[in-house]
Amino acid sequence: MGRHHLPVTTTIRMRIISGDFSGRRFNPPSGIPARPTTDIAKGGLFNTLGNMIDFEGIKTCDIFGGTGSISYELASRGASDLTLIERDQVSVNFIKKTAKELGIEDKLHIIKGDVFKFMKQSTEQYDFIFAGPPYALLNIDDLPLLVFEKNMLAPGGIFVLEHTPRNDYQQHPHFEKMKNYGTTVFTFFIQPE
Repeated sequence: MGRHHLPVTTTIRMRIISGDFSGRRFNPPSGIPARPTTDIAKGGLFNTLGNMIDFEGIKTCDIFGGTGSISYELASRGASDLTLIERDQVSVNFIKKTAKELGIEDKLHIIKGDVFKFMKQSTEQYDFIFAGPPYALLNIDDLPLLVFEKNMLAPGGIFVLEHTPRNDYQQHPHFEKMKNYGTTVFTFFIQPE
């Protein structure tokens, strides 16, 4: 008899890198349809942002919230008004539970729904917007278009789009810089003052 092969399930482990909640760890439930940003890429992202923006008291929007990892990191660094958009109910339940554990449920506004619908109806302005869409998203190029068309960034605000090296936004009028971490690329866009 041959060996029985058990299905391999990957466990997502998350850690908050810096700030008030530094070192806190979370294990999102299996079955969340998310691809969390790796610690190395997330560390690089926040190092870059730390030189560009003061997180204290800012208003943020995390579209494609996933496990909520980016929003926890922002809250840990002092962001006081966080909006997160996620359509998966399992993910939303996990984010609510984690926000409660961290004591940030009063700062974190979770919107369960479609990102594009949210963006098209948006009337708010944010100091920082992060989008970590599924890498297979076909209309990823619509994200920077909508952010600027809908005037979602406050003057001087930053939008970061996570994508693969297949996409390139260096010709975008609001392009600021690009940081590459292997299969993960972050493109930074800035709303002029």
